[in-house]
Amino acid sequence: MKKTCTFLACSLFGLYTLNLVASSDIDSPPYLTDCTQQYFKITGKVTDEFGTPVANASVMIKELQKGTATDTKGIYVLERIPAGTYTIEIRNLGKKTITEKLTVSNSDYDLNITLYDKSEELQGVTLEGHLISILPSSSKTESVAKIPLKAIETPQVYSSLPKEVLANQLIYTVDDAYRNITGLQKMWNATNRSGDGGTFVNLRGFISNNSMRNGLVAPVSTSIDAINLEKLEVLKGPSATLFGSSVTSYGGVINRVTKKPYDGLGGNISVIGGSYNYYRAQADFNTPITRDKKLLFRVNTAYTNSGNFQKKDAKNSNFAFIPSLAYTVNDKLDINLELEWFDTDAIPEQMFFYLSPALGTDNFRDIEKMGLDYKNSYMGDDLNTKARVRNFFGQINYRINDHIRSSTNVSTAYSQSDGFNPYFYIGPESTETQDPNDVRLGVVRADQSTTDSKQKHFQIQQNFNLDFNLGTMRNRAVAGFDYLRTKNEQNFIFFSVFDWAPFSGGDYATMNAETVSARYDELRNTPGYDFNANNTYPITGVLNTYSAYISDVLTPAEGLNVMASVRYENNQFNGGKSGQADTQAYKQAAWSPKFGAVYEIVRNQFSVFGNFQNSFTSNGYYLTNSNGDMALSDPEKANQWEGGFKANLMAGRINATLSYYNIDVKNSLLSTGEYVGAQAVQKQSGSLTSKGIEFEVNAYLLRGFSLIAGVSYNDSRYTSTDELNADVYDRRPTTASSPWLANFNASYQFMDGGLKGLGFGIGGNYASDNKIVNSVSQGIFVLPSYFVLNANAFYDTKKFRIGVKADNFTNEHYWIGYTTANPQALINVLGSVTYKF
Repeated sequence: MKKTCTFLACSLFGLYTLNLVASSDIDSPPYLTDCTQQYFKITGKVTDEFGTPVANASVMIKELQKGTATDTKGIYVLERIPAGTYTIEIRNLGKKTITEKLTVSNSDYDLNITLYDKSEELQGVTLEGHLISILPSSSKTESVAKIPLKAIETPQVYSSLPKEVLANQLIYTVDDAYRNITGLQKMWNATNRSGDGGTFVNLRGFISNNSMRNGLVAPVSTSIDAINLEKLEVLKGPSATLFGSSVTSYGGVINRVTKKPYDGLGGNISVIGGSYNYYRAQADFNTPITRDKKLLFRVNTAYTNSGNFQKKDAKNSNFAFIPSLAYTVNDKLDINLELEWFDTDAIPEQMFFYLSPALGTDNFRDIEKMGLDYKNSYMGDDLNTKARVRNFFGQINYRINDHIRSSTNVSTAYSQSDGFNPYFYIGPESTETQDPNDVRLGVVRADQSTTDSKQKHFQIQQNFNLDFNLGTMRNRAVAGFDYLRTKNEQNFIFFSVFDWAPFSGGDYATMNAETVSARYDELRNTPGYDFNANNTYPITGVLNTYSAYISDVLTPAEGLNVMASVRYENNQFNGGKSGQADTQAYKQAAWSPKFGAVYEIVRNQFSVFGNFQNSFTSNGYYLTNSNGDMALSDPEKANQWEGGFKANLMAGRINATLSYYNIDVKNSLLSTGEYVGAQAVQKQSGSLTSKGIEFEVNAYLLRGFSLIAGVSYNDSRYTSTDELNADVYDRRPTTASSPWLANFNASYQFMDGGLKGLGFGIGGNYASDNKIVNSVSQGIFVLPSYFVLNANAFYDTKKFRIGVKADNFTNEHYWIGYTTANPQALINVLGSVTYKF
């Protein structure tokens, strides 16, 4: 028979509960019936006030000086406990410490513990061992503010996408996961080129890419496999204060939170196949290495081979291998190690550059009517790029005391690429024949390859998290130091035109690895032609970045959180090359402040927030006049003001955010139109404003039913009145993406009955017209609006899971582009089978 005891303890900040469930017989006498020493076991689970397991909590028997720490599921075990009365102490950073008496008599004990935040009051009742309380707006995350905060008490807007959503939708890359993020539009798929090859997206009118992993710099130049993704977090707005200037965008930061080892044996194996000769095998395997489960190992790996909708026999291959180790030394110290290994051998997507109303139209849909074949590949075989990514991460976490925690982080990132990168534009046949009478439009084919192109990052980051009281006010803070070294050894080679080909009926196989290589050799061996000077574009140099930052969240009154943060960053560039132009060395420092406030009008349910966020860019030296004079530019700066509301309604079943933002960018460099050699003369007078509104909702209205949806509007305009800006003044930048974006995904899974485990979903994305050319002199050229629909179904059991999806099932022709037009995949179907163990 189990006995449940409820303890209420009070402190300066309120009440908390401790539920003790003892598996002893209440009729048994509280003494041993013989003189033989007996030992017992105390086990249990530690959760927070929201029912979330608390990992690495310290559970100590003070009289025996015997303790342990909870695992990732909040479970702990204390063994060989002799009979007696003991004081049990349970500690975790940021939580109220619990100290209670417990008598061990004649049986093992099951002791379940609920820990509360130091600032939280008991918001429910205890009934038969179950706590009924107000649910949070979301689980806490430390990635956004580098301080553990709930979404409703964070003054910054961010989107969070868990791995379960990806599993339901049969999404296997981070690039495809972006479809679920409000206000994000994909601009380029990965080209695999070192340095600039990763997927480019747009956030709040600014180009961004995936450069962060668990808050550390970890760019990936290939498509990012999602096999190791626990959660995708997208932080909105300028974020240099906590993450630095060199890897953040004024529109936001994309951070991937990776899977961690746990203390059990388990995992899964999946096989997937589908359209365009797609097949994939993946596995997730986890096991403890030591018997005490202090050393844990996990490996996630996947291999994918596929064609694409234009070239089904392309045989693009992607390999991911991500092993990780977690070692709990004791209740204060733990160590985590992880390696990201990505190999890719693939052709890039088909991109069309240099689009203009001079072609006789202002939108790309008309180009199709002129004869361009949307489904045709205009390239031959083997024009692949081989890319390698090797990212290593190490972390040491140490709990100094109940109020201070240290985290030491080391990260290295390496990308390398070799191979072809064909690109295209629309032009008349005279491009090849040089006869002005040949006006028939077709495809001009060219290439820009990389040869042993490399980019390397090395980062050391030290953080101290503090959680203490100033009088009656709770104070949470992070102070950190960061060193980042970025080394570029990138080398691009190219030629202007390979040939011209008609829209249809041409022999497109003539542009292949053999013929393009021969063209490069021809240029290299041409007498009097300096191949290196005319056909290479190196990007070289080392940038050392030294930073220190502090961020503090003060709670002066219940429900009110005030944040103040600042970063000092010093950038030291040693000089190098940007094409054939020398880039001079420079040293430049800047401050980046951040402020925010959140007030919970209804505690844990409805809050109003506002923030000021800052970021900057060191653009180095620029050419000031035609005489060749140089000057060090002032840092380009972006300042955001934002305000809005966050809601956590119906006991946490509806979470929503509504916000309005205004981002002003100053000190941008503008070209005067003059050149000294290949280097442009510039003036530091550019400015623009990006403002907009975003609404995002995550709803769980019925058991088994979930909805992710959002809509955003962005108005970006050049605001400088300088005469150099006259061509684009008051116009939308060509890199600002579509003004209107919307996304949704609705999913339902049967939770009971004969259909238990069966689920299905439908989702879609809308984007308005995207102006990729927009100036007085060049006119306007548009990528048309699109609405793409996707559907999925699955059946999930304890041991098996099967799934099927159909992306773009309406066969929509649509283009994305970063000043380019890139046709996207038509309808494609995938099926998967997973075995879980």
